[in-house]
Amino acid sequence: MLAAGFPNLGIGFVGVALAFGLTVLTIAYSLGPISGAHLNPAVTIGLWAGGRVAGKDILPYIISQILGGIAAAGVLYVIVTGNGSEIGDFAANGYGEHSPGNYNMLAAMVTEFVMTFMFLIIILGATDDKAPTGFAGLAIGLALTLIHLVSIPVTNTSVNPARSISQALFVGDWALSQLWLFIALPVAGLYWQG
Repeated sequence: MLAAGFPNLGIGFVGVALAFGLTVLTIAYSLGPISGAHLNPAVTIGLWAGGRVAGKDILPYIISQILGGIAAAGVLYVIVTGNGSEIGDFAANGYGEHSPGNYNMLAAMVTEFVMTFMFLIIILGATDDKAPTGFAGLAIGLALTLIHLVSIPVTNTSVNPARSISQALFVGDWALSQLWLFIALPVAGLYWQG
């Protein structure tokens, strides 16, 4: 049974949360040894603030993350519209009437700040030299799953400016006008921990 106001997601919030978490988990183990598996500008800046990424590497990472997000959104666009369907909100991040649960801007700001803050703490802890070897990807992937379970109803979950930018570009209109929050708050969340 669907809660009032929430769209039929087919696989539900749990399925969407698992899809994001398992994607990051598998990428951490497959691409981590090659590139560090940096998919998120907020994480890259957080790792820089924690002294783990050189300043000269930040801009190339962020450009690559945003371009990768746009390419991935392009693939999803082709799939979603492949049967003549419209993209609708395309799971773009939003607040107010564009929040799945109609949460206001303050709720969205707090959610994105706290979720990014916690995500960065987990990433920094799981990848620390003192952490058990080989488990970082598992901790990070499961953390992202939990973050999505908590925040999908509030904002459709950002904690990743590249993901927010890519979806907003395809939706346009309201998604672009609300995009500032989904860039500024994840970055603020990482600076708080840095």
